Amino acid sequence: MAQPVRVRALSEQEGQKLQHIVRRGSTSSVRFRRAMMLLASASGSTVPVIARLVQADEDTVRDVIHKFNEIGLACLDPRWAGGRPRLLDRDDEDFVVQTATTRPTVLGKPFTRWSIRKLPDHLRRNIARPVRIGREALRCLLARRGISFQRTKTWKESPDAAFDAKLARIEYAVNERPDRTFAFDEFGPLGIRPIAGSCWQKQGSPDRLPATYRRTHGITYFHGCYSVGDDKVWGVNRRRKGIDHTWAALRS
Repeated sequence: MAQPVRVRALSEQEGQKLQHIVRRGSTSSVRFRRAMMLLASASGSTVPVIARLVQADEDTVRDVIHKFNEIGLACLDPRWAGGRPRLLDRDDEDFVVQTATTRPTVLGKPFTRWSIRKLPDHLRRNIARPVRIGREALRCLLARRGISFQRTKTWKESPDAAFDAKLARIEYAVNERPDRTFAFDEFGPLGIRPIAGSCWQKQGSPDRLPATYRRTHGITYFHGCYSVGDDKVWGVNRRRKGIDHTWAALRS
């Protein structure tokens, strides 16, 4: 008849260490359960009783006891396996993020945004650099890199070739000559188009689309002036846009 599996005789230091873990608790649930197994075995409990006590398999209890008899308290620390090898390296992940933040139309696709279905399919079928990634793995990768699905924003950019030079002169006037500087502008109703969509992009950095607009219900213009040195603003609404109204606002 085979002898029951039991721990060897505990030294004083080993017993104190195990009691300390069980009484005070441990940040690791694995260490706590294994310490309970060893103390229970040292007190004379059999393997089936210990298994019911810690809600574990009997083979697991036997493995812990055998390991303790071989290497002592070092058996309390779990030795996790390396796990499944990574299928994507760092360069592959960078390529996935770059593709996700690129508009599909730029890559020749007949749609305006990536979905969690379309992006893995495109990456898998990419002839130049095929990348196989599942939907959930893709979702986790984008979240880890700070990429979220956001509505795009519209913006307007000046086509003026001398835009930077003019902006520099304005900044000089505002910062260096505020007592001699005032600002004048006119503004009317704008119907911004197109309507913003959605895409994958860095959090806090939404993608932007150029805007076009049409005025279909007449115009109401506001001529406004602001004196930088006096910190005063004034203006008037007009039903039409004309040079006479502009000169009147400037003379004011």
